[in-house]
Amino acid sequence: MFECVGNLFLFGALITEIQEEAKAALGKAQEETKKYTDRKRGKVDEYKVGDLVMLSTKDLKYQMAGRRTEKLMERFIGLYKVKKIVLANAVELELSSTIRIHPVVNVSRIHRYIGQVEGQKKEQPALVIIEGEEEWEVERILNKQQIRGKDKYLV
Repeated sequence: MFECVGNLFLFGALITEIQEEAKAALGKAQEETKKYTDRKRGKVDEYKVGDLVMLSTKDLKYQMAGRRTEKLMERFIGLYKVKKIVLANAVELELSSTIRIHPVVNVSRIHRYIGQVEGQKKEQPALVIIEGEEEWEVERILNKQQIRGKDKYLV
């Protein structure tokens, strides 16, 4: 009977030793995988609440279907504020009602908005209200072109 108990203790010690070796091998494999994976990863921008960002249209193709061909479509749209930082790699945006997606997006789908260079920004002319309707005042017509039966003007 004591022989059987002694063999059980030896067997238990052997199993514990094998488990420790397996844990060490798994830990080493995880460290190596992390090392090689991190080489491919770049630095991620850190966003703060209130930052202005632009949203990638890569996953919005079905919503942008009627706009243009994919080749000519904008790569990034809008100016949206970061409403909340959910995780290090996910933020919640204040989206307009026309974009019907979940407001929490991955940081790989947004880019920080960089303002335009001075003199580059085109300012919209002020609206003039005539008889209750908003209209623009035109200084002069530079060119006229007819496209598909409709007149287009360059002002």
